[in-house]
Amino acid sequence: MSNKAFQFKEFKVEQDRCAMKIGTDGVLLGAWTSLMHEPDSILDIGTGTGVIALMLAQRSPAQLIDAIEIDENAYEQSVANFEASDWGDRLFCYHAAFDEFVEEMQEEEQYELIVSNPPFYEPRLPLPSVSTQKEEKIALSRKTARFYDALPFSELLEGVSKLLHPEGEFSTVIPYNEEENFIELAAKFKLFPRKITRVKGTETSKIKRSLLSFSFHQIKPEEDKLIIEISRHNYTREYKALVKDFYLKM
Repeated sequence: MSNKAFQFKEFKVEQDRCAMKIGTDGVLLGAWTSLMHEPDSILDIGTGTGVIALMLAQRSPAQLIDAIEIDENAYEQSVANFEASDWGDRLFCYHAAFDEFVEEMQEEEQYELIVSNPPFYEPRLPLPSVSTQKEEKIALSRKTARFYDALPFSELLEGVSKLLHPEGEFSTVIPYNEEENFIELAAKFKLFPRKITRVKGTETSKIKRSLLSFSFHQIKPEEDKLIIEISRHNYTREYKALVKDFYLKM
């Protein structure tokens, strides 16, 4: 994965200190998340480089955009990316574990919008031992960032249910094969899907991701699909419309 800075239309993201680089999932979530309810307070859980929070700062006039990141290198890099942007006065990152953050903030702050591009993989594989070598540290951080054990879905959803405003919304992106399980788990915390967008690479490929929006209101969710490419680097009209305000060549 490249360590080069990623230049968007209105901001730049440095990523050399982050295990998880800029990827399609995060950009999709940042562009797809609904702002129709005009949230004035936003939380990005596991911000990494800070790209989703930055995208929401570009899209929204929200006065409070908080982020949380457990990895020290990623935390420091997201802070630097926030400060280098035009919205540094509205962006703030906490260096903490999510459960600690929830415990401290649930009585103080409720967010009108919460977003997260959470850890994906469920295998209970042992992580490599910590090494003083930079490469192995980055490898360890990448595994931490992408292993389900780093932030179990149950812990994520429980925390969201405690921090989300009663009329707020929670948006996330997960593997399609986890969609049914995630929705069932969310219901245990009184979170119900508002919108589901299933993402495919091409018309003939399998569904890979589910973009999900939840609220505390139980309604029939809106469902649709998003196809990214017609052919290699030939993007669909729908995908280009979604990300045109961010990617330089869209």
